[in-house]
Amino acid sequence: MRSVTSLTEPPGDPQAMTIDELARRVGMTARNIRAHQSRGLVPPPEVRGRTGYYGAEHLERLALIKDLQSEGFNLEAIRKLIEGAGGSTGEVLRFTRALREPFEDEAPEIVEAGPLAERFAADPDSAAEDLRRALAVGLLRPLGQDRFEVRSPRLMRAGTELRSLGIAPGRGLDVLEQLRGHADGVARVFVKLFVEDVWKPFEEAGSPEERWPEVLDALERLRPLATEALVGAFQIVMTERVEERFGQELERISVDQERSEEVA
Repeated sequence: MRSVTSLTEPPGDPQAMTIDELARRVGMTARNIRAHQSRGLVPPPEVRGRTGYYGAEHLERLALIKDLQSEGFNLEAIRKLIEGAGGSTGEVLRFTRALREPFEDEAPEIVEAGPLAERFAADPDSAAEDLRRALAVGLLRPLGQDRFEVRSPRLMRAGTELRSLGIAPGRGLDVLEQLRGHADGVARVFVKLFVEDVWKPFEEAGSPEERWPEVLDALERLRPLATEALVGAFQIVMTERVEERFGQELERISVDQERSEEVA
């Protein structure tokens, strides 16, 4: 999200801007600014004589609106967020930044097309299809000019280890597609938990301004909690499934041996 620092520190008296000067500062038209005022998104100017003057608060609010629009929020959603924060641009900005902050705890890697193709060259006949699938599942993101972003180097390293075990890239992608489906279900569980147990009670209470820090804290704490809970649950279930499956395999081997001895 773009910083608003340059828009909130105008030189000289910040209250001395006309609407045309404000429009130039924020890169909007005066008509758009008036439209935002009519929707209740921007507070009215201070009127001196017959001229309205705008200051730092207006700069900050308009910069926030542009940032939120670039993130996909429509004007009605922006209005509700601002109203819920009691008009506090800072609270809305902090919340939406936390909301949009990636959950990944690892830095992505940038790779060139050549080295990337080598990673999928174990089966030349399916290399192009494997690359397409890696893009579709979200492991890779094209950046243009034959460059790609590896969104999770951890997953890419796991794929490399699988290949070292003799497992083809396509088979590893089969697993990744299944994992993504399961992970989507887990993510929905935690999003639903936050919305129903934190956000809705806050909204039903009238979105009191003093509780915004509490909501923001809950959102930020949810990130590590979701990861820890998922890993902990997976470890328990993985242990149970390994014991169950290999118990069946050992039983099958024992039965096969008994049958072989009977035939002999």
